Amino acid sequence: MNSQPTQPDLLYSEEEEALRAAVRDLLTDHCDPAGVLARAESDTPHDRALWKALTEGMGLAGLLVPESLGGQGASHRETAVVLEELGRAVAPVPYLTSAVVATEALLACEGDEAAGLLAELASGRKVGALAVGLSAGPTGAPGAVRQDGGLLHGEVTAVADAAVADVLLVPAEDGALYAVDAADVTVTPHVSFDLTRPLAAVTFDGAPGRRLTEDAGTAVRRALRAGAGLLASEQLGLADWCLTETVRYLKERKQFNRPVGGFQALKHRLAQVWLEVVGVRAAARNAADALAADSADTDVAVAVAAAYAAPVAVHAAEEAVQLHGGIGMTWEHPVHLYLKRAKADATAYGSAGRHRAALAELVDLRPAL
Repeated sequence: MNSQPTQPDLLYSEEEEALRAAVRDLLTDHCDPAGVLARAESDTPHDRALWKALTEGMGLAGLLVPESLGGQGASHRETAVVLEELGRAVAPVPYLTSAVVATEALLACEGDEAAGLLAELASGRKVGALAVGLSAGPTGAPGAVRQDGGLLHGEVTAVADAAVADVLLVPAEDGALYAVDAADVTVTPHVSFDLTRPLAAVTFDGAPGRRLTEDAGTAVRRALRAGAGLLASEQLGLADWCLTETVRYLKERKQFNRPVGGFQALKHRLAQVWLEVVGVRAAARNAADALAADSADTDVAVAVAAAYAAPVAVHAAEEAVQLHGGIGMTWEHPVHLYLKRAKADATAYGSAGRHRAALAELVDLRPAL
């Protein structure tokens, strides 16, 4: 790891803005709010056609994978831009879980098995999922699965996107990380608050596992740190959509023959959300840049972004629901999908409180006795 702090670059490059435009155009054509809502109400919430367009069409699943392993050889900065746009659309695709978290875990492993899986995840031919609960933070989650003679036994609950995973990366009690084909496990869907990122319990009953590394702890910590840091970019996109759409609606909606957005009290509320979104953008960009540069300040940057982004996304979504008035309380309007995603994201990869506690330890800020 780089031992010297680096100067963060919070601005978007021309290439990153071009990537944003391309992803937004794709999502505009293939991920409209009505379609997301209809899919969320179905038994197949994941949009496989959109996933194919993002992966096979644009190669976005391999941004973090080196070119030598079949990826794009990009960085966390470009990945963060993609996640911003996916957050703006609450896109029902396993990008964060497969292209970020599972991929980062595999990047911490050596050997042909891990390299082969990375190539398949980068191409989008397979979807991966790290078999830990979605609420597990970057400090790492101990393996709850027992290994006996190469066979795995046990259960992991609240695994995000397990229903569409082709391969599961399983930290076991013996300290190793195993790859398990989804066909060899039992996946039981949970009733998920966020319908666009469903959770499930995964049961291992003598499932054959292929050992990827003896040090699952390092791989899991790396994966969950990247997940927490880049989740802030998804939350940024979500909050920005809520603010933009609410401002647009209040300009059009009239009361007492004047636009509702002209009322001073609402202006103040929207200004507060704008300030919070600007802050999240800085924190999220800092986390993505630190991850990309492997900075000595990465742990601090990730903790700051994760601690700040979650409550801001929830606040922006809550304000969007309320300021849309009656229409915002209906199932037909998509704003409730954003509120549910924001609330679910608030506990993903560690709560804001846990990240604040971690940050206090990192900067040696201890409570007074």
